[in-house]
Amino acid sequence: MSAPESAVAPATAQALRSPTRIVIIDDEQDMRASISQWLSLSGFQPETYASAEEALSVLGPDFPGIVVSDIRMPGMDGMALLKRLMGLDATLPVILITGHGDVPMAVEAMRLGAWDFLEKPFDPERMADLARAALKARALALESRALRNELADGSTLMRRLVGNSTEMVRLREDLLDYGQADGHVLIDGETGTGKTLVAHALHAVGPRAGRKFVSVSCAGVEDDALAARLFGPVALGGLPLVEEARGGTLCLEDVEALSPALQGRLLTFINDQPAPPATRIVAICNDHGPGRTLEDVLRPDLYYRLAAMKLTLPPLRTRGEDILALFKSYATDYSEEYGCPAPDLSAQDAAYLLQAPWPGNIRQLISIAEQAVLQNRRGSGSVVSLVMAENEASGGALTTEGKPLKDYVEAFERTLIDNTMRRHKGSIVAVMEELCLPRRTLNEKMAKYGLSRADYV
Repeated sequence: MSAPESAVAPATAQALRSPTRIVIIDDEQDMRASISQWLSLSGFQPETYASAEEALSVLGPDFPGIVVSDIRMPGMDGMALLKRLMGLDATLPVILITGHGDVPMAVEAMRLGAWDFLEKPFDPERMADLARAALKARALALESRALRNELADGSTLMRRLVGNSTEMVRLREDLLDYGQADGHVLIDGETGTGKTLVAHALHAVGPRAGRKFVSVSCAGVEDDALAARLFGPVALGGLPLVEEARGGTLCLEDVEALSPALQGRLLTFINDQPAPPATRIVAICNDHGPGRTLEDVLRPDLYYRLAAMKLTLPPLRTRGEDILALFKSYATDYSEEYGCPAPDLSAQDAAYLLQAPWPGNIRQLISIAEQAVLQNRRGSGSVVSLVMAENEASGGALTTEGKPLKDYVEAFERTLIDNTMRRHKGSIVAVMEELCLPRRTLNEKMAKYGLSRADYV
């Protein structure tokens, strides 16, 4: 399992599973067979239908795939199908196949929400490339929708945004507040802290959730090519990303990699938008270099337009007991996937997890959790040895800098109660006897550490 970079506990498995289904609709059998064969050889799962009416029986708001349809068909044509599908789910990518005379109609279809169109005769490689891009966008839309549904429930929100540290409490509050706003947002933080997922969450919890979330990396792309992708003109009649994301969110990963010229064009685009903006910009900084800040790598006027709302994700090493809660969450998920018990943390394990410098943040913790589960399945190794090996590999050293003694005392206490409750399968009386605690004291400590008897019974 390749776990997502995340500041939160993993979303549902279905939301994280990349869709590969492609519904192909064409009244010509030879065309259906040809498209299906090519897409199948390209690694997709094509399903063919001779009419729009027939295909609608399998298409719904959460269909895990995309649609490729001819425009000219008897009965319900491609335009009528597009309008029907946009009414069902405005984020479902629909690629239309057109004859030469249908290009003006296809352009109108793009305005109505079509993902793209292909003019006959088309290049099969071009179709495969469009399908990959559309399926990636579909995966993000379904993931955002699942996350939004989870975040709509306060109790689920607390469960997914794991942690009771001051930084995480503030992040939860800001995330919900900024999600409902229309202004542009700047997200900063060390690598592996979950900036990309927070960007999805911002989109998912706000009024733009039903529209497109378009993401692009600004790193490693030539200026001219990136300028064309962002602002146009786009080859083959597509829309520039600032227009493709109209009504929704454009996420700029690695915004610090934008050249001064492109920063200027982005600033002009932002300034020329009405209020509220038609396209919301969420900019993510992934690396501004040691000893430098975002103000050092972005021109000041652009920085202040983007940073009116700013989220700085906390590094894992500063989050205290959140580290233990996150480890337990990921270890539980991996134990379910691998079909074996999650490892019990000893007090020494907990101390090492709290002391580790975590240069890779959440991503590194996820790796440790998976390795710990696999070691537990084999009956070898320990969490301490894993953390020590990670520290040696990264050149880091264990440190207690910035961590008060009470953090370690509370971590030890929580771990001891958790392990004892687990061993006695939630028997309060047995735990009271073993730990020599009166019921009231045990109840108070369980409430303090977020432990519930129902989790152990």
